[in-house]
Amino acid sequence: MIIYEVNLQVQLAILADFRQWLQTHMNEMLTFPGFLSAELFHEMDLEKAAEQPGHLTVQYRVATLDDLNQYLEQHAASMRADGKNRFGEQFSATRRALRLVSE
Repeated sequence: MIIYEVNLQVQLAILADFRQWLQTHMNEMLTFPGFLSAELFHEMDLEKAAEQPGHLTVQYRVATLDDLNQYLEQHAASMRADGKNRFGEQFSATRRALRLVSE
């Protein structure tokens, strides 16, 4: 099991529109081979016990590293371009992959 994590910093002025687009984007991601589920999180400020509204994380569960690599090689560029075409520089994203070791 692989977790493909996308951490997003979104300007508050576009947050509502971005979240609406992101839900559609997540659903489209789940059509790719091996993508099993997706969850959206708001980052929390632990000192204030409050959400950081413009800080979002999406975690996709992917069956295998081969499935993730296939997505990265064949689909990632166009999927990322869609967000940039819609929202330009009003958001940024960083990504990482995690391999499940133990449950």
